[in-house]
Amino acid sequence: MSVRKVLAVTAAAVALAGSQLLAGSASAAPAGGTQGRIDSYLAAHPGERQLAADKATMPGGTVTFAVPGTAAISCSAGHLCIQDGNGKRYDYYYCGYYDFYGIGDGYFNNSQSTGTVARFYNENGTERWSSRAPQSGTASWTPVWHIRPC
Repeated sequence: MSVRKVLAVTAAAVALAGSQLLAGSASAAPAGGTQGRIDSYLAAHPGERQLAADKATMPGGTVTFAVPGTAAISCSAGHLCIQDGNGKRYDYYYCGYYDFYGIGDGYFNNSQSTGTVARFYNENGTERWSSRAPQSGTASWTPVWHIRPC
Protein backbone atom coordinates (compact mmCIF):
# COMPACT_ATOMS: atom_id res chain seq x y z
CA MET A 1 0.00 0.00 0.00
CA SER A 2 1.44 3.39 -0.95
CA VAL A 3 1.93 6.32 1.38
CA ARG A 4 -1.05 8.05 -0.29
CA LYS A 5 -3.44 5.19 0.52
CA VAL A 6 -1.99 4.71 4.01
CA LEU A 7 -2.56 8.39 4.79
CA ALA A 8 -6.08 8.25 3.36
CA VAL A 9 -6.98 5.16 5.37
CA THR A 10 -5.47 6.72 8.52
CA ALA A 11 -7.43 9.94 7.98
CA ALA A 12 -10.62 7.92 7.52
CA ALA A 13 -9.98 5.99 10.74
CA VAL A 14 -9.35 9.20 12.66
CA ALA A 15 -12.52 10.75 11.25
CA LEU A 16 -14.52 7.64 12.14
CA ALA A 17 -13.14 7.59 15.68
CA GLY A 18 -13.95 11.27 16.07
CA SER A 19 -17.50 10.74 14.81
CA GLN A 20 -17.97 7.93 17.34
CA LEU A 21 -17.01 10.32 20.16
CA LEU A 22 -19.54 12.87 18.90
CA ALA A 23 -22.35 10.36 18.30
CA GLY A 24 -24.25 11.41 21.44
CA SER A 25 -24.89 14.94 20.19
CA ALA A 26 -27.40 15.49 17.40
CA SER A 27 -25.86 18.85 16.54
CA ALA A 28 -22.27 17.63 16.37
CA ALA A 29 -20.57 18.13 13.01
CA PRO A 30 -17.29 16.68 11.78
CA ALA A 31 -14.24 18.79 12.63
CA GLY A 32 -13.82 21.43 9.96
CA GLY A 33 -17.13 20.43 8.37
CA THR A 34 -17.54 20.31 4.63
CA GLN A 35 -15.40 23.40 4.09
CA GLY A 36 -12.55 21.82 6.05
CA ARG A 37 -12.77 18.71 3.89
CA ILE A 38 -12.77 20.82 0.72
CA ASP A 39 -9.83 22.90 1.97
CA SER A 40 -7.85 19.69 2.66
CA TYR A 41 -8.71 18.33 -0.79
CA LEU A 42 -7.67 21.56 -2.54
CA ALA A 43 -4.40 21.69 -0.57
CA ALA A 44 -3.60 18.16 -1.74
CA HIS A 45 -4.66 18.83 -5.36
CA PRO A 46 -3.03 22.05 -6.63
CA GLY A 47 -4.79 23.49 -9.66
CA GLU A 48 -8.27 22.36 -8.64
CA ARG A 49 -10.85 24.89 -7.42
CA GLN A 50 -13.99 25.07 -5.32
CA LEU A 51 -17.23 25.35 -7.34
CA ALA A 52 -19.87 25.42 -4.58
CA ALA A 53 -20.21 24.98 -0.82
CA ASP A 54 -19.80 21.21 -1.21
CA LYS A 55 -18.16 20.79 -4.64
CA ALA A 56 -14.71 21.15 -6.26
CA THR A 57 -13.15 20.37 -9.61
CA MET A 58 -11.11 17.21 -10.22
CA PRO A 59 -9.45 15.83 -13.33
CA GLY A 60 -12.29 14.61 -15.55
CA GLY A 61 -15.16 16.16 -13.60
CA THR A 62 -16.17 17.21 -10.10
CA VAL A 63 -16.04 15.86 -6.54
CA THR A 64 -18.87 16.54 -4.07
CA PHE A 65 -18.31 16.24 -0.34
CA ALA A 66 -21.53 14.51 0.72
CA VAL A 67 -22.61 12.87 3.93
CA PRO A 68 -21.14 9.32 4.20
CA GLY A 69 -23.55 6.40 4.10
CA THR A 70 -25.96 7.59 1.41
CA ALA A 71 -26.90 4.43 -0.49
CA ALA A 72 -28.40 5.63 -3.75
CA ILE A 73 -26.49 8.23 -5.71
CA SER A 74 -28.02 10.22 -8.51
CA CYS A 75 -26.10 10.69 -11.70
CA SER A 76 -26.83 12.77 -14.78
CA ALA A 77 -27.17 11.04 -18.14
CA GLY A 78 -23.76 10.57 -19.74
CA HIS A 79 -21.86 10.57 -16.43
CA LEU A 80 -20.07 8.02 -14.22
CA CYS A 81 -20.72 8.82 -10.55
CA ILE A 82 -18.99 7.31 -7.53
CA GLN A 83 -19.37 7.75 -3.78
CA ASP A 84 -16.53 6.47 -1.62
CA GLY A 85 -16.57 5.34 2.00
CA ASN A 86 -15.94 8.90 3.24
CA GLY A 87 -18.96 10.29 1.40
CA LYS A 88 -16.98 11.98 -1.38
CA ARG A 89 -18.89 11.93 -4.64
CA TYR A 90 -16.95 11.85 -7.88
CA ASP A 91 -18.74 12.85 -11.11
CA TYR A 92 -16.84 11.97 -14.29
CA TYR A 93 -18.09 13.39 -17.56
CA TYR A 94 -14.95 13.51 -19.71
CA CYS A 95 -13.26 10.49 -21.25
CA GLY A 96 -9.67 9.96 -20.15
CA TYR A 97 -7.47 8.05 -17.72
CA TYR A 98 -7.56 9.55 -14.23
CA ASP A 99 -5.89 8.91 -10.88
CA PHE A 100 -8.48 8.07 -8.24
CA TYR A 101 -8.24 8.92 -4.53
CA GLY A 102 -11.40 7.34 -3.10
CA ILE A 103 -11.23 4.86 -0.23
CA GLY A 104 -13.53 2.48 1.60
CA ASP A 105 -16.71 0.78 0.44
CA GLY A 106 -19.18 2.84 -1.54
CA TYR A 107 -21.38 3.07 -4.59
CA PHE A 108 -21.25 3.74 -8.30
CA ASN A 109 -23.77 4.70 -10.96
CA ASN A 110 -22.65 4.30 -14.57
CA SER A 111 -25.24 6.46 -16.30
CA GLN A 112 -23.34 6.82 -19.57
CA SER A 113 -24.69 5.86 -23.00
CA THR A 114 -25.86 2.24 -23.15
CA GLY A 115 -22.88 -0.06 -23.64
CA THR A 116 -20.21 2.46 -22.58
CA VAL A 117 -17.64 0.67 -20.44
CA ALA A 118 -16.06 2.32 -17.39
CA ARG A 119 -12.82 0.64 -16.30
CA PHE A 120 -11.26 0.56 -12.82
CA TYR A 121 -7.55 -0.16 -12.37
CA ASN A 122 -5.11 -1.37 -9.69
CA GLU A 123 -2.06 0.60 -8.58
CA ASN A 124 0.08 -0.99 -11.33
CA GLY A 125 -2.43 -0.06 -14.06
CA THR A 126 -3.94 -3.51 -14.61
CA GLU A 127 -7.72 -3.59 -14.95
CA ARG A 128 -9.42 -4.61 -11.71
CA TRP A 129 -13.03 -4.61 -12.99
CA SER A 130 -15.36 -2.81 -15.38
CA SER A 131 -18.94 -1.60 -15.60
CA ARG A 132 -21.04 -1.54 -18.79
CA ALA A 133 -23.67 1.23 -18.79
CA PRO A 134 -26.32 1.43 -17.60
CA GLN A 135 -25.27 -0.16 -14.32
CA SER A 136 -25.04 0.75 -10.64
CA GLY A 137 -23.93 -1.03 -7.51
CA THR A 138 -21.44 -1.19 -4.67
CA ALA A 139 -17.65 -1.40 -4.79
CA SER A 140 -14.56 -1.34 -2.62
CA TRP A 141 -12.66 1.78 -3.66
CA THR A 142 -9.46 1.39 -1.61
CA PRO A 143 -7.83 -0.91 -4.21
CA VAL A 144 -8.87 1.35 -7.15
CA TRP A 145 -6.09 3.72 -8.20
CA HIS A 146 -7.12 4.80 -11.69
CA ILE A 147 -10.37 5.18 -13.62
CA ARG A 148 -11.20 5.37 -17.32
CA PRO A 149 -14.85 6.49 -17.38
CA CYS A 150 -15.40 5.65 -21.06
